[in-house]
Amino acid sequence: MSEDDGSPSTRRRFLAATGAAGIASTAGCSAVLDAFSGDEDDGGGDGPGLIGSGREGRDPPGGTPMAEMPDLSGTLSLYSGRGEPLVGELVSYIENLYDDFEIEPRYNSSTDLVNQLSEEGEASPADVFFSVNSGALGVLADEGLAATLPDEVATMVDSAYRDDDNEWVGTSGRARTIPYNTNQFSEDDIPSDIGAFPDADRFEDVMGWAPSYGSFQAFVTAMRILEGEDATQSWLEGMLDQGIEPYSDEFTVARRIADGELGAGFTNHYYIQRVVDNRDDPPIATAFTEGDAGAIFNVAGAAVVSASDQQDLAANFVRHLLSAEAQEYFATTTFEYPLIPEVEPVGELPTVDELDSPDLDLTKLSDIGPTLELMRDAGIDV
Repeated sequence: MSEDDGSPSTRRRFLAATGAAGIASTAGCSAVLDAFSGDEDDGGGDGPGLIGSGREGRDPPGGTPMAEMPDLSGTLSLYSGRGEPLVGELVSYIENLYDDFEIEPRYNSSTDLVNQLSEEGEASPADVFFSVNSGALGVLADEGLAATLPDEVATMVDSAYRDDDNEWVGTSGRARTIPYNTNQFSEDDIPSDIGAFPDADRFEDVMGWAPSYGSFQAFVTAMRILEGEDATQSWLEGMLDQGIEPYSDEFTVARRIADGELGAGFTNHYYIQRVVDNRDDPPIATAFTEGDAGAIFNVAGAAVVSASDQQDLAANFVRHLLSAEAQEYFATTTFEYPLIPEVEPVGELPTVDELDSPDLDLTKLSDIGPTLELMRDAGIDV
């Protein structure tokens, strides 16, 4: 375990750096950052101050505000595979909008919740399943446990980010990226082809990855689907030959790059944004590959549980997750990609329709078993 992974001394240094940068963060945002630095706490905050306000300098979000959506009333059972430190403020914000509305959340891993929903079947008390990834939503739909969302809800996002039969819809997204240290590399040094990294001498002993991380394994799964097992194993072995350094999580990889200890790496896009948000002009930038596994775009999303006897209430709660306020929350607080076109991502990122992601059924990214076997065969400890 590296020194940044939750040690008290590291936390003090991290907070000191944040203060020196003079960047104002709200209590709610601090809670999110603490959660990702391994020091999750209650934030000591004043509630969801960021919701609807966005980062300083951003224009008010477009899209449909919650005030123009159907009111919510009654008690809604929410099975959330998204962690409370990340989405709890948003859930509470929606609950507190209405006097006679209550949310009963149950937080757990998306996989465990899908298994629970499968066991409960028609007796499940759940109304909505909120997943960290599309794979779990796909399993839910395949098992006949997801209801069809109304068109006016599902079509709020592009068809690429929802189920073909409208049985789930994406609510926010994450892009695979190549973060790089701008003191060591220029943008032109970063290949647009993920397959070029094992053969480029300039990347020897300067790159980092987090092979035990779910998003990394989803990326390797995408490569296995798109390029085949032999090509994927060859790519993994090539990166090991390059001397790539393993880390426990991708936030640490991004911080190491900003520190100058690494020249580049493989991470989701939001870890770079979190580093940028908490330091004064750090030497880190974001690059993307084009049309391959290195550029996959996965989504978190929601589905109405078929066993729910509150289909309208559940669908309207999902609609609220696609409101202007909620999409701005995802953009500015969790640094994910909003999925409605009226809300822009933070930073100098391309919009979601400008990304060159491969054509891939996102639900297939849940097929992790063969990927782990392949990674172990390549000599990676997972």
